[in-house]
Amino acid sequence: MHYQTIPSQEIIEKTAKALQANGIAVVIAENRAEAKKKALELLPQNAEVMNMTSVTLDTIGVAKIINESPEYNSVRNKLMAMKRETQGVEMQKLGAAPEWAVGSVHAVTEDGHVLIASNSGSQLPGYVYGSAHVIWVVGAQKIVKDTDSGIKRIYDYTLPLESERAHKAYGVPGSAVNKLVIINKEVTPNRLTMILVKEVLGF
Repeated sequence: MHYQTIPSQEIIEKTAKALQANGIAVVIAENRAEAKKKALELLPQNAEVMNMTSVTLDTIGVAKIINESPEYNSVRNKLMAMKRETQGVEMQKLGAAPEWAVGSVHAVTEDGHVLIASNSGSQLPGYVYGSAHVIWVVGAQKIVKDTDSGIKRIYDYTLPLESERAHKAYGVPGSAVNKLVIINKEVTPNRLTMILVKEVLGF
């Protein structure tokens, strides 16, 4: 399937340059081990960090390290210890603006735009504005020609797989593209960093 194909080095480099021109820093990693190393190198010790729900982060082991290592101040651990019934508003605020947000995206265009789909929208505030620093780890198979191709990828490929994952993980019928964000450009220098991995990761 073409949605699982790693593009040529030429396309990866073209995409990286376009992202950088749009204010998104790019690190190219050869494989998942290098991507994991680079992601953790970017996170300062004792950083307040929220790992957003991400198959990619789970696959490379970054989520586990963030939540289990004493080196990081895990926002997810804090949220797990709180009660939605009595602390709902506080939980929303905490999850919407962690100092560091780490996760992934669903499509990256060759002209440097980023697409993120969400069922609840919980990861979107941090990515769009709330977090001072954002790290995305992205398999290069998510590179597409343009925004229309990115939206098609999300509906045709990502959504069915995410629905299957959500059903197994949460017992729900499936997922939905209830919210869709397209980041065309970032105006705050050094806020967004994408680690593009030359390996199929996530969906």
